[in-house]
Amino acid sequence: MPDTGESTTDRRERLSAARDDIAGADSKNGLIGAIRKALEVSAPVGDPDVLETLGTTYRKQADQAEKVHDEVESVARSGLPEVWVGDTGARAADVVAAAYRDADQMAVAFRAAGSALMTLSTAVESARAEDRGGREQLREALTILGDEDGFFDDMVEKDAEEAERRRAQSVAGAGAERLHAAAVTADDAARAAARELNKYAAEARAARMDTGELSAADRLALADTGVAGGDREHNEILTATDLDRAGQRMDRMSPADRARFERMLAEASTPEERAYLTKAMAAGYDVDEVAAFRDKIHGKDPVWLQRHLTPYVTRDDSLADEGRNPDGSNVNSDQADFNGERWSQEGPTCVPSSVVTGRAMVDPVYALEMTGGPSGQEEDTGAFRERLRDEQSRLYEEGDGGYAYDFPFGRERTGMDLEGQTEIADKEISPHTGSEYHQQDVRSADARRDVLPDIERSVAEGKPVPVNIEGKDEHGDRVGHAVMIVGQEGDMLQVYNPWGHTTWISEDDFVDGRMDRTADNRMPDAYSVHLPAE
Repeated sequence: MPDTGESTTDRRERLSAARDDIAGADSKNGLIGAIRKALEVSAPVGDPDVLETLGTTYRKQADQAEKVHDEVESVARSGLPEVWVGDTGARAADVVAAAYRDADQMAVAFRAAGSALMTLSTAVESARAEDRGGREQLREALTILGDEDGFFDDMVEKDAEEAERRRAQSVAGAGAERLHAAAVTADDAARAAARELNKYAAEARAARMDTGELSAADRLALADTGVAGGDREHNEILTATDLDRAGQRMDRMSPADRARFERMLAEASTPEERAYLTKAMAAGYDVDEVAAFRDKIHGKDPVWLQRHLTPYVTRDDSLADEGRNPDGSNVNSDQADFNGERWSQEGPTCVPSSVVTGRAMVDPVYALEMTGGPSGQEEDTGAFRERLRDEQSRLYEEGDGGYAYDFPFGRERTGMDLEGQTEIADKEISPHTGSEYHQQDVRSADARRDVLPDIERSVAEGKPVPVNIEGKDEHGDRVGHAVMIVGQEGDMLQVYNPWGHTTWISEDDFVDGRMDRTADNRMPDAYSVHLPAE
């Protein structure tokens, strides 16, 4: 019976192996076994008609969303009084602008989801047809071969028997190739659909803040707020996880604490200040701690807030492919910096350095401690560098980083192992996202392909994913590095490198060993990821 518990990547991998076994079989019985092995792999699953119906439904919903978008635009143009405010002080103009963008994104999401499902329907139908044809050829090959030979018969192969085996091998090879091609088609289509649906599910942002303590207008305005200096779509202050956690924490507050927090939101001087206060609450801080944070950021303009609270801004042109540098790295990148001083490692501290910056991405209170010091007001890049160095050293020790000793000249850091990386990621990042990390090896293209949907779902929700890459230097010695996937757009992944920048790579770059685009040509292969638990 077919194994229906297989993933699309499992089928792809098993059929690749079966195809190779058929091509390499040098006996009748060996060929029969290889063919049966291929036939045991289940066919692509899915009902093309159901998928097509769902796709059509989503496209119709996109048409409705576009009508809502047009109606909101009409309201925006009619003019609204500035005195109207929501519970947290969101002005009417802000709310209508957020509703306008939300309706536009909703239409885009429904249309994209519909297209993804229609494409998946076509791919599944094609893959199932190709798979059926391949199975017919494999069964034809078995008919040519007949029953298995006995032990002694299999020891000697006559010329006529060899000719029959080779004819069957040719038919079976063509069939196995078709089965593998069908599995590849189904796998690629399933991953593409999952990527799109995960992305747009995470972008249904206002609904993620499921609390009755704020008005729908206020939730919408909070979800829509982005950092200064970049395209709003790639730079929302509140991630999907932030919105989930903020709503849950507000619902659990005492009436007094809830009233106090809502008053802070209402008194915020900008939408950005309001969003960062909500992000601090989502990161796990209590009302007293949020109030202390509020006192440090209150009244600051959006540029100041971005500089101190968000390590990097994704620029509008960041997805452009501007080629590669001589060392293999991407030309196009965005700096992660504070007043020009990069969020970057010193020495072999790539693991703790990426974790420090990863925490700053999800925890604005921590980010302010790093950039602004105890007062939260500092602009001194030297002091920032010293604090960054101290944090990198602290986490290096807590993650049991290694040392090489050269008596009497002292010791030199040699890096951190995977266990230590998981330990410090769990300690520093997990409390602020609610998801602990687990390490997973990805030393083959199939393993990397299989883990992609989990990576993309995690980063779409605002949970950074540490990735380890490796290769060899000009002397043939192993070189390793730690980076962090922090964003996703279409089939592109945004990667933070603790050398102090972010860049974009394709899914194929990740799968096929071109991670050197994020670092340099010594390190092309991803070999380990640390995934947040669902």
